[in-house]
Amino acid sequence: MRILLYNPDNGVTRNFMPHLWMFLLQTLTPPGHEVVLIDGNAQPMDETQIAQFVRDQNIGLVGIGAMTRMVARAYRMADSIRATGVPVVMGGPHVTEEADEALGRNGGPRHADAVALGEADEIWPQIVEDAVRGELKEIYAPVDGRGKERKPPLNPYPVIPWDKLDLSQFNLIPKLMHPLLKNFREGWGTFRIVPVESGRGCPYGCEFCTVTGFFGDSIRFRTNESVVGELLLLKARARKEGGQIAVFFIDDNFAINVKRTKSLLREIIAAKAQVFWVAQISANLLRDEELVDLMAGSGCKWIFIGMESVDPANLKDVNKGFNKPDEYAAVLERLAKRNIYAITSFIFGMDNDTPGVAERTLQQVRSWPPGLPIFGLLTPLPATPLYKRLEAAGRLTRPRHWLDFVPFTMAHTPLKMTIEEAHTELNYGWAHSYSPEALAQAVAALDDQHVGDRFNIFLARLCFRGIYFPMLRKSSWLRVVLENRRTILRLLKKGVFRWMNPRNFASRDSYEVGTPNVSGGANA
Repeated sequence: MRILLYNPDNGVTRNFMPHLWMFLLQTLTPPGHEVVLIDGNAQPMDETQIAQFVRDQNIGLVGIGAMTRMVARAYRMADSIRATGVPVVMGGPHVTEEADEALGRNGGPRHADAVALGEADEIWPQIVEDAVRGELKEIYAPVDGRGKERKPPLNPYPVIPWDKLDLSQFNLIPKLMHPLLKNFREGWGTFRIVPVESGRGCPYGCEFCTVTGFFGDSIRFRTNESVVGELLLLKARARKEGGQIAVFFIDDNFAINVKRTKSLLREIIAAKAQVFWVAQISANLLRDEELVDLMAGSGCKWIFIGMESVDPANLKDVNKGFNKPDEYAAVLERLAKRNIYAITSFIFGMDNDTPGVAERTLQQVRSWPPGLPIFGLLTPLPATPLYKRLEAAGRLTRPRHWLDFVPFTMAHTPLKMTIEEAHTELNYGWAHSYSPEALAQAVAALDDQHVGDRFNIFLARLCFRGIYFPMLRKSSWLRVVLENRRTILRLLKKGVFRWMNPRNFASRDSYEVGTPNVSGGANA
């Protein structure tokens, strides 16, 4: 049987990396079946196109995974596929909490023939075998012999054959740039960001988060050997095809067990398995100097930090009091000294927010080393403690907001400002962080750093700008390039000057030794 695993986009933005679940289920599919992967972020399709693909490719089963922000589109695609007579299985955090919605049991239309609840590692093979026999059950849940929910162990962990998979749809280098970049340095004909997990679960239980409900509050880890082996496999592939690969560790808190994380990073360094990597780590765990040293030595370039607010009262309200705003600056300075920069995430519309919260937040952000500030609105996701609290208080304005997805739009009434004021604050945060003036200031703040770091922050800000401001059209990119032409020209002049006078920069670039690339050597 031919199986399609499909991850939808939300029709508004594009993700920069594929989702791990597709590769895991492909690896866990029983022998004798062919699995095709389509990520809507890399291969956009509408309902008609995906139905035609299913017919043309003789697909016998489709698996769709979706988070809440994508689920409306996922339902539309599932409806179109089911209209061809091909069964659809849906899974992921949203469907786990809203199984009746997907199965049409709550009075709405049915979108799926079956749903997979929770982590599907151990139930996917059974789903495939039942589909072959035409005997799909409506609900598949990972339970033990006593009927209690079972979380799959990560030891042993499936070996994803990264060296053999077709990853062509995930190349981030635009086709027009291939001829220019494929012979640059060690080859930039391809550049991919690949998801890797070293553990699952989070004990913190932040009020707005779905992680604890889905993955549990107990942490399960892969062995260090397993993670290191996967990194070596990815490096070998990149070297073979003359391209570049970076890794995003998708653990919900990569350093939740600091001792274990240190041991993993030491083994990565010892095995020369360094690749450039990104991870999510909470600010309270980045006080440890040795940990940050090991992060730098093993290839870390960016860290995602969910700061959420600069107001301690807000953090306490959402059960994230372990974040200490007065420590944010020191944490970011500690990272920046090692050429690691932060993606700092903030939420507006929290209960203690008032008009002007965006500017108060940016006053702090401007005093920190340059990074990538991103802003969102407090969103009540189904089954979270936040959703239940707001529902009980009668504050939900769009109780099933995900069925009419509108990005960056409140679904409840804030306490100390209006919905319109929350939207204004959000726009202020984005506009004043990603204007040409803000981008120029971020680059200028790194004038004493290697020109590669300045290119890094500039290009990253251009890409992250697209999270909020539409940049899916070539015309949008052209406009942004023109708006930032002065900064671009300044960077190009610096780069050309350095290239023509390499000896003048030798001592300043000494930090590059040991910074990893796909072949384990130094990389500018």
